[in-house]
Amino acid sequence: MDNEWLARWRQGRIGFHRSEVHPALVRHWPSLGVKAGTKVLVPLCGKSLDMRWLARHDHPVLGIELAGEAIEQFLAEGVGEVSRYHHDSFAVSRQGNVELWQGDFFHFHIEAAAEIGAFYDRAALIALPEATRQRYAFHLAQLIPPGAGGLLITLRRAPGDDAGPPYGVEAAEVRELFEPNFALSHLEDGAPEPGSGFRESVWALTRRGPKV
Repeated sequence: MDNEWLARWRQGRIGFHRSEVHPALVRHWPSLGVKAGTKVLVPLCGKSLDMRWLARHDHPVLGIELAGEAIEQFLAEGVGEVSRYHHDSFAVSRQGNVELWQGDFFHFHIEAAAEIGAFYDRAALIALPEATRQRYAFHLAQLIPPGAGGLLITLRRAPGDDAGPPYGVEAAEVRELFEPNFALSHLEDGAPEPGSGFRESVWALTRRGPKV
């Protein structure tokens, strides 16, 4: 999976990248009640413009991405000086209120996530094959503190279409993956996308446990 992901970025096969901020983020993020100044984790972030939207709305952003091409493109398309450093196995780049950690999401540990208070997943879960999604949901739960919330956007493919990535993730699987550690609220289902038949689903998640 990692090699395929890196090849897509090298070859420019990034049809999953949106050239505008996701409308579901704009619609639903305010309803989560995430306080200004709360750092937002964005797993498998690519060069998503959603990170800049979050940063403009007073959220420091920590994006994790395996492909160096994605990070360099994000920085080149942005404005402002870039600072760089290393943290364990990650190469970290910071531009404005966004810091991008290049490396394996599953190697990002709680010690580095101490300041994270929310998350946003538009294309992480659906980028992973079924065998890896359980691991992803569990690892995400380890990084998000009790009481913290986030937004999850999944998609469903047409019946019989099992191709990917992006992979279709049905509502039943979302509940199976996340309900052990999160309270879930299904916010909306989108209309089928022209040409692909994909239908996105939007979920609000809150990490179970006492608020800190």
